[in-house]
Amino acid sequence: MPKIFDNISLHLKTGLLETLESSYRADFCVGYFNLRGWRLLMNHIDHFEGGVNSCRLLVGMQSQEENLLRQALSPLKKGMIDNPTALVLKKEIAKSFAKQLTFGVPTNEDEECLRKLKTQISEKKVKVKLFLAYPLHAKLYLCHKKDKDAPLIGYVGSSNLTMAGLSQQGELNVNVVEQDAAEKLDKWFEARWEDRWCVDISEELVQILEESWASENTIPPYYIYLKIAYHLSQEARNGIGNYIIPKILQKDLLPFQMNAVSIAARHLDKRGGVIISDVVGLGKTMTATAVAKLFEETFFTETLIICPKNIVEMWEGYVHTYQLRAKVNSISKVDKKFLEETRRYRVVIIDESHNLRNREGKRYAIVKEYLERNESKVILLTATPYNKSYTDISNQLRLFIPEDKDIGISPEHFIREVGGPIEFIAKYQYSPNTLLAFEKSNFSEDWQELLKLYMVRRTRTFIKENYATYDPVKKQYYLTFNDGRNEYFPDRIPKKIEYPFDPNDTNDIYVKL
Repeated sequence: MPKIFDNISLHLKTGLLETLESSYRADFCVGYFNLRGWRLLMNHIDHFEGGVNSCRLLVGMQSQEENLLRQALSPLKKGMIDNPTALVLKKEIAKSFAKQLTFGVPTNEDEECLRKLKTQISEKKVKVKLFLAYPLHAKLYLCHKKDKDAPLIGYVGSSNLTMAGLSQQGELNVNVVEQDAAEKLDKWFEARWEDRWCVDISEELVQILEESWASENTIPPYYIYLKIAYHLSQEARNGIGNYIIPKILQKDLLPFQMNAVSIAARHLDKRGGVIISDVVGLGKTMTATAVAKLFEETFFTETLIICPKNIVEMWEGYVHTYQLRAKVNSISKVDKKFLEETRRYRVVIIDESHNLRNREGKRYAIVKEYLERNESKVILLTATPYNKSYTDISNQLRLFIPEDKDIGISPEHFIREVGGPIEFIAKYQYSPNTLLAFEKSNFSEDWQELLKLYMVRRTRTFIKENYATYDPVKKQYYLTFNDGRNEYFPDRIPKKIEYPFDPNDTNDIYVKL
């Protein structure tokens, strides 16, 4: 009578491991293979000699990438694919295994398991193939034993080669000890293992494991530093590489401003808004003008500029000089008529946006409604986005980000304080990946992470250290403008001022201090 393994009263892991202990080779067919799940079996096949007497693992991967590649190798295209192409395809499929290693926190047990798997594949004790002819969901475990009465034992059911599949509930499997049935399963496996579109990925898996965190080779700290820098700069590099500065502005922009334009344009394009928050004197107006012109040339947009009354004339000068298709509107004229009389502009620049940090104000409500009605992309200009509280920042972001929109990150420090994501949701009843969630946090680190997604901000010190040239004679840094002149950064040296007073006079204010 066959045994039923439901992973409740009887675990498949128990029966399979007991059979493997007295086996000299094995054949497994699974729909999905978790590399870390190999930990359950690794010590029970280590006694296999290798070569013919090995563990053959047949995997029918079902993720989207593999389905696309399977179509490329489908029987309909037999004869249309050459060996080099097949080699490229199998390498691409094998790389999907590397994604598994990016999930979760690595443990010592995981590291030991993956190193053991690499060794066993290298020693030919384990061979891994991918079946590409058609979707394969079968789960079969065959154990070959030196037993005259029962040389072949099989297990058939629903369990994949994962920790959960072999040891947790929700599965149903039976063992096959009747030899005629077991031999038929063996023939079924052999036919698929030898199929033309069953490709060996053993070498590719070894390479993936050698290049992963489970590698026995020590990675120099400098390489780790470079990888961190690479990922941290991903946003900036994408912006600089994909957005071209308008020709009319190239002669007037300094290198640090050009980079700011490219990064800001990416934020605006991908997230619907950006805060340009360079300190006073670094050219926020030029940067915003260039971004608006870039969108005008790339996406055929027009721009509405909302600014304080005293700088309307300045903005009109920029619009004229750089031939910007734009209208300048004083914020003092933003009233009820504004919504009805102002046509749609797909890009809106709001200068001195910190004036709209109070979402209870009437002008705030009118501007926000206009932006929502017209689905405008928003460029906010302010050197002081933060005044009294962090909601000064979130209120400006709310102009173009709905409060309950999933923004992809959460206030990790605050969520850790309340006990975790589940506790946060239970307490506040909304997603932690929202502006609403960030408004609960008083951790500056949370707000810094949020602003990385939406803000471009550089200080004079940053410009001096990364873009300026040092004059050894004057011992000062300078920037060279396009007209050839050099502008030097002043050295700020505090002056000492002495105030005379009688230290014995208890009524003197300085004595009291």
